[in-house]
Amino acid sequence: MLNGKNILITGGTGSFGRQCTKMLLECYSPKKLIIFSRDELKQFEMQQVFNQRCMRYFLGDVRDQNRLKRALEDIDIVIHAAALKQVPAAEYNPFECIKTNVLGAQNLIEACLDAGVQRVVALSTDKAAAPINLYGATKLCSDKLFVAANNIKGTRDIRFSVVRYGNVMGSRGSVVPFFLKQRETGVLPITDPEMTRFNISLQEGVEMVLWALENALGGEVFVPKIPSYRITDLATAIGPECEHKIVGIRPGEKIHEEMISASDSFNTVDLGRYYAILPAGAEYNMKNYCTRTGAQKVMPGFRYDSGSNEHFLGVEELRAMIDAYVQGK
Repeated sequence: MLNGKNILITGGTGSFGRQCTKMLLECYSPKKLIIFSRDELKQFEMQQVFNQRCMRYFLGDVRDQNRLKRALEDIDIVIHAAALKQVPAAEYNPFECIKTNVLGAQNLIEACLDAGVQRVVALSTDKAAAPINLYGATKLCSDKLFVAANNIKGTRDIRFSVVRYGNVMGSRGSVVPFFLKQRETGVLPITDPEMTRFNISLQEGVEMVLWALENALGGEVFVPKIPSYRITDLATAIGPECEHKIVGIRPGEKIHEEMISASDSFNTVDLGRYYAILPAGAEYNMKNYCTRTGAQKVMPGFRYDSGSNEHFLGVEELRAMIDAYVQGK
């Protein structure tokens, strides 16, 4: 369904947007691919790599609804990756984060409804499940807005859905590039030796979004089945000779990240490769959804967090992934 379509990616100059653009151009033939973001330098740098005839670069901010409406003219598909994502920055500048992550999400929803967009997939984060920091709370609110947007579409042929996944290895601001830089000092700061995190590659994240565009019925929050790692194993993989210095967790951090809470289990189904959290009171009920998709309802009380995950990456697996990341930079 992506061939011959007009596609727009908000926040398209970020790590996800660049990888998504690469895969869309390699695997599909979009009629038009618009990168919508607010940083002119990043757009210029991206344009040196991706300058195919179908490419367009729009300066704009999701806070500006009028600019969004202009950018969305004749667009069929929207991938929403724009967000303020740094936990400490969000704690210190809370309303700035709200203006982008919450008000910006609603601006995009309304502009998509007015423009005749057919499919919308919004990127979420594991921090949106049972959030304890402002960033996670804004993304949970954003998720709810996109899910509820299906209630007001009327007769429009549009579906809104969400993908929620954990840390992307090597993405800007993630722990891997930080540790790679810090190992030169001989000391790697460890927040807590018990800390775990989910792990997903950029390619897997993009594949999930493209799958959701093809398969979402509307209203789902899709969650991938991905491995976890222990922060101490990651440090060992990156700097085996480095000292581990315990520095304590930062405000708003969890020991283990969660993607599906026990409270979500009553609306969650297993799709095989992914889970889907369905909206309460959906236009299709659980039984109908499972019949249409082949999904299986999870057990009541089921939860999915990085600490109790069945699949953990070992030191050697992490080292191989990090080597591949460094070589691919």
